[in-house]
Amino acid sequence: QRLFVSFIGADWIFLMILGFIMAVISFVMDVFVDNFTEAHRWIYDLADSHVLLQYLAWVAYSMFLMCFAAGFANIVSIQAAGSGIPEMKTCLRGVMLQEYLTFKTLVSKVISLICVLGSELPVGKEGPFVHIGSMCAALLCKFMSLFSGIYKVLENFIIARNKEMMTVGCAVGIGCCFASPIGGALFSLEVTSMFFVARNYWRGFLSATFGAFIFRLLPVWNRQEDTLMALYATKYRLDFPFDLQELPVFAVMGIVCGFGGAFFVYLYGKITLFVKKQKATNSFLMKKRLLYPALVTVLISTLSFPPGFGQFMAGQLTQRESLISFFDHRTWSNHGIVADFDNDDHLAAWKHPQANVFVILSIFVIMKFWMSAISITLPIPCGSFVPIFVIGAAFGRLVGEGLATLFPDGFNMDGHVYHITPGVYAVVGAAALTAGVTHTISTGVIMMELTGQINYALPILISVILSNMISQSLQPSIYDKVIRIKKLPYLPMLSWGHRDKYNIHVGDFMKREVRYITLNSTYRDIFKILRSGNLKTLPLVKSTESMLLLGSVERAQLLALLKQRSQHLRKENAPTIPISYKVHFQIEEWEEQQLDEQVNFNNCKIDPAPFQLVERTSLHKTHTMFSVLNLDYAYVTSIGRLVGVVSLKELCKAIEGSLPADGVRLRPILATFRDRGVRGSWTETTELPQRSLIETLSALGLFLSVDS
Repeated sequence: QRLFVSFIGADWIFLMILGFIMAVISFVMDVFVDNFTEAHRWIYDLADSHVLLQYLAWVAYSMFLMCFAAGFANIVSIQAAGSGIPEMKTCLRGVMLQEYLTFKTLVSKVISLICVLGSELPVGKEGPFVHIGSMCAALLCKFMSLFSGIYKVLENFIIARNKEMMTVGCAVGIGCCFASPIGGALFSLEVTSMFFVARNYWRGFLSATFGAFIFRLLPVWNRQEDTLMALYATKYRLDFPFDLQELPVFAVMGIVCGFGGAFFVYLYGKITLFVKKQKATNSFLMKKRLLYPALVTVLISTLSFPPGFGQFMAGQLTQRESLISFFDHRTWSNHGIVADFDNDDHLAAWKHPQANVFVILSIFVIMKFWMSAISITLPIPCGSFVPIFVIGAAFGRLVGEGLATLFPDGFNMDGHVYHITPGVYAVVGAAALTAGVTHTISTGVIMMELTGQINYALPILISVILSNMISQSLQPSIYDKVIRIKKLPYLPMLSWGHRDKYNIHVGDFMKREVRYITLNSTYRDIFKILRSGNLKTLPLVKSTESMLLLGSVERAQLLALLKQRSQHLRKENAPTIPISYKVHFQIEEWEEQQLDEQVNFNNCKIDPAPFQLVERTSLHKTHTMFSVLNLDYAYVTSIGRLVGVVSLKELCKAIEGSLPADGVRLRPILATFRDRGVRGSWTETTELPQRSLIETLSALGLFLSVDS
């Protein structure tokens, strides 16, 4: 029995179960979304005799699903809204986000995401699937604790093994979303971790590979496909994939996509901040939570209505159908005139008697660009990867069709003719624009796995790298942008281009006024410092004169000491008969004397080795330590003496450029994440209310229940 329990609790069993669960969720979700889409088309076709009825059916269906998704997420679990990658990035830093990985949030995320995707708004499921994968990993860890004790530590988010399994959940989420195990594992590492533990590679690849295999096997088992194949299989030539003369075009596409990706992040940030800064509008939308999603859905559905403006942007196609048409190996146009593809409904949607293919593709890119930026601001489960993917593919198709028109006979090189394949440019454009928005290189690998084309690795990687170079110099990634807007704890990258920041040291930006306790501290001192702020950990020094750092004590330990003291005094001082005013005054005086008694730290857990830095530690080394060890704060010492403290917030301010490089120290105007609104040291006088010790510590017990 012990051997069986150990076998079931093995790592590889856990990883395969996780991959299988995510594959089933992804497949079932796709089936429901396809059914919702078919129902939408069926209702739309029923009213083909009347345009107004068609419009109402087209808009009302999408609005109903969107409002249901927004309402369901708001009622069941508001944590289900949004992408999930920024929050997951925060969780992997060790910052606990309340109810973020619960079963209730998982149900809310899955059901709401199905409705959102069924509404056919330009949003994706990549970001939410990272969140779903992490939730499945966390919940599965709790279940596996029944078979193996090692998983019990995963309930604590600070444990390193927990973060490893969360990273695996991110990888398998991407792998099951695109059937891209290698690219999915690499993408999850790029967007969620600044430094990655190499021993966790095999876990991510194993789970993502098994999940992707099951995800592609289920359609074959369900008789939807004949055999295992790429999600967007292509038919490009294999003998001479591309000509040398095409490489400069791919490079220019990467540069343009870099600017486009940076502009998309900028536009998203402006839209989000505009909605939040309008106090009257924001207050109204907070009361009417379904109004904003409903208005945006009506606007986008109206513009994409096929008989209306949607006829100029293939409004009747879903995002998947659009990608299939963009990746098609055939050339659509002959001098701007769309070829005859009446037998292919996907390609026929791009044919219009009053506009050529270049006009239609240009309108599609422009309209989908701002539509996607608005859609991902909605309080619903949604991702930005797929809509950006589609926009990049449309831009690449536009470039490819233009080259095919300029060079109808292709390129002539050494007697060989290389015909231009516009679908290849769509592949390159999709990877490049997505890389510009997400600041990742793995999008190129995802694209190769999606299309089954490794022959175009060179042009894809060239465009992806150039796009990253441009976008990273202009804007943060879309995920870092969300982190900044939501004001989540984060640590920005330290750019290599700003050499002046490498002359900055910890002593230039640390907080010198530190709240601390000493071995001689009294209960009154501890009570005052706990009331003055909500620091989670306090440094313990030998004395105020020496300031020798002995360790650190958690807030909960100090509260336990005070609570224990309060209970002890209650037993000693419990009155059994009515007392006079004089006796009552003597009791209060005695209680005040008890506050001045020295604290006994023998029964208190003390961390004897808190993380320490010296004043001359460089900003670069400090950034590396905070990134690798996921620190929230570090004490600064000089020959063992406590001289300051640096937190994540001070470090972020120093990196972002608010600190001059000439060594001038910043005035500590910002509180840390653990000490919001606190100023100065604990020695500042804080007037205590005139109450007895029993009443004071009773109030402190309420304070303990609130903080814990």
